[in-house]
Amino acid sequence: MVLLALVSAGGLLLDDRVLVGAPIWAKPFKFSLSFIAYALTLAWMLSLLPGARARRIGWWAGTVLTVASLIEMVLITMQVVRGTRSHFNAATPFGAAVFQLMGGTVVILWLAALVIAVLLLRARILDRATAWAVRLSSLIALAGAAVGFVMVRPTPEQLAQENPPVTGAHSVGVPDGGPGIPLLGWSTTGGDLRIAHFFGMHALQLVPLVLLLLAALAPRAARLADDGVRLRLVLVASGSYAAVFALVTWQALRGQPLLSPDALTLAAAGAVAALTLAGTVWALRTPAPPVGTLRTDRQELAA
Repeated sequence: MVLLALVSAGGLLLDDRVLVGAPIWAKPFKFSLSFIAYALTLAWMLSLLPGARARRIGWWAGTVLTVASLIEMVLITMQVVRGTRSHFNAATPFGAAVFQLMGGTVVILWLAALVIAVLLLRARILDRATAWAVRLSSLIALAGAAVGFVMVRPTPEQLAQENPPVTGAHSVGVPDGGPGIPLLGWSTTGGDLRIAHFFGMHALQLVPLVLLLLAALAPRAARLADDGVRLRLVLVASGSYAAVFALVTWQALRGQPLLSPDALTLAAAGAVAALTLAGTVWALRTPAPPVGTLRTDRQELAA
């Protein structure tokens, strides 16, 4: 994926072709960067699995996921070279066959990631905060990946056509390829399911990153050195992340651009922010000392 990212970057510089409103090499470039982060994070998570049996199953699941990812990227890049779209392509029998093959590899990839998530849920990791950061982030990432299955559904406009050249869409309420956010390309005129897809899948990196940040701050903040406090903060961060993922998914399905939320979306975002703040205050509360410690203190005072 690193090599493909370099090739795609070269394509962005040297190839001026545009496909569906974006530079033709933008998709393999963004996908390869995403897979770099995804693969590195999964490799680290697999290293946390205890026991030979779990590691063996994890190795096979990781290998299947890697092969599926490679096939996916080969097909995407091949279609770029041919100058046609890879996703939702039904214009020709060959294009439709490529898209169906891509759909099969995505299902295999998702199932392999599910196996890894189950292994992580069952694993006994000594550090509770790390264990739950890994478990919850992998579950949110699975939900984010599953948004891709929603994209392949034909739109009402496509269903009205006898043989539509395109089946499925990223955008909701507007055609794909319209005005978008610079670099990212997410629609600024309608809903865009790629936002939820991207945000959900990268929980795999961002939630553990919260844990790493807490560990880095622990020497300067004594309260963060407490395992229970870190665990509660990870749970709050995971819950907030899942809530934001649900919010952007809901917003996209309503055909609403990310940067143009209505009052209902803003109210929901405010509720998520308020709950996150309250949860953080709860997580940082000073833990009560053990009962035995209280008894000893009282005896010393009495003496």
